[in-house]
Amino acid sequence: MNNDLDLAQRTGLPDALHALREAYPRGSWETHENFDGLVAFWMERHMMFRQLCAHLREDAEAASDKRLPKAQHDSRLMRFGSMLLQQLHGHHQIEDHHYFPKLVGLEARLARGFEILDRDHHAMDGLLERFGSAANGVLQGTVEPGAFRDEVGGFETLLLRHLEDEEDLIVPILLKHGSDRIG
Repeated sequence: MNNDLDLAQRTGLPDALHALREAYPRGSWETHENFDGLVAFWMERHMMFRQLCAHLREDAEAASDKRLPKAQHDSRLMRFGSMLLQQLHGHHQIEDHHYFPKLVGLEARLARGFEILDRDHHAMDGLLERFGSAANGVLQGTVEPGAFRDEVGGFETLLLRHLEDEEDLIVPILLKHGSDRIG
């Protein structure tokens, strides 16, 4: 696979993988008859991941600037960090083993996009491990909040890229075919 399709390098999916974008533009998703149910749930999960990353980054910034006491930062880091790690890992497993194969069956011409997303998930496994190690380091006092802030910021950038690309590929398929087809 090309380096420009690597999660850390790309700025979006190739145009060929946006075959349904014109028929299902992002701005119209929430009003589509097939949005409620699985699509709405999927988007809510993605919003949760975005919010957790934002909370973790903002808390790390506040702790680094001494605006958030260590005990409060540690408590929030344990809560939000473990939630992010657990939920994102489970979310990716369900996608890889259940949803992606079924979605490829509905739109085989977009299979390359699912290969890219699967590759992202493997890359994110390492990122999640690194994030977890850095978070544990903060809690143990071996990693400074500023270093953790940088770790969270880098992780957040890659996660946001992945979530946007995943939505751009998957949501139009679900809107076109309906979520009952992948049950």
